[in-house]
Order: sequence, then C-alpha cells, then structure tokens
Amino acid sequence: MAEEKKHYMTAEGKKKLEEELEYLKTEKRKEVVERIKIARSFGDLSENSEYDAAKDEQAFVESRIQQLEQMIRNAVIIEDDGANTDTVNIGKSVTFKELPDGEEETYTIVGSAESDPFEGKISNDSPMAKSLIGRSVGEEVTVPTPGGDLLVKILEVK
Repeated sequence: MAEEKKHYMTAEGKKKLEEELEYLKTEKRKEVVERIKIARSFGDLSENSEYDAAKDEQAFVESRIQQLEQMIRNAVIIEDDGANTDTVNIGKSVTFKELPDGEEETYTIVGSAESDPFEGKISNDSPMAKSLIGRSVGEEVTVPTPGGDLLVKILEVK
C-alpha cells in the first residue's frame, strides 16, 4: 500500500478542518437526508430533479467528509521553533522583491489544506514555495511560472 500524503498545516488550520468535519457530520448530513425524504415524497424518482440534486449533494458531503478525515489523520502540525529565522520554510512568512524593479510581496508558506493566495498564504507544493524553501535572506531565486521564469530576491523571513 502506498504511503498516504502528509498534510502540513498549522494548529489553527487543523482546528478549522475539524470544525468543518463536525459540521458536515452533525448538521449537513441531516439536512441532506431531509431533502432526500422530501424529494422522494414528490413521486416518480426517474424524473425528479430535486431528488437527483439532493443525492448529488449527499455524494459531495460524504466525499468531503472522507477527504477531511484523511487530511486530519495525516496532518503534520507546523510549529515555529524560533530557530533559523533567515531560512525560508513551511510556516514562515517570506518577503521578496521581483527583480529588477518589482514591488515587495509577502507570503506565508503553509500546507495545501490552508493555502489561500488572496490571504497571502501559498501552498508548500506551489512552484513559488518550492523555489523559496531552504533559501536564505539576500539570495536571488529563479521561480518557474507559466509566463516564464521570475527572478526574486529574498528580503526577509519571519
């Protein structure tokens, strides 16, 4: 059997997943079952779009429950030990500047379960994070992007 993928996340991120899992198991499942009951009462299931939609939603909820359980089971909590503040790693925020004359950008590198680029959180599996992890303040790093390589200089890690 293949080893299951580890999911890197902060303790806060794991707590959010556990809360979502609890909601899906205790509330959402009941809502969907109730929708299926109501749709069944409409009669002929072969032409019942409400029934089909409710069954699709039930499949989605059950799939998400399995996904969350797997992610929580294989969670690796990212802890900031305070050591080595000059090196980019998961759980750290990195500020860099696109060379030659780009703006400064700051991102926190998190596990894929928590990534949200609009919140400034990028996945450790992203090309940007993969290029930056293990690098230090002052280094210039080439990052592959769909639009071509990007040269950045690491300004700060915290």
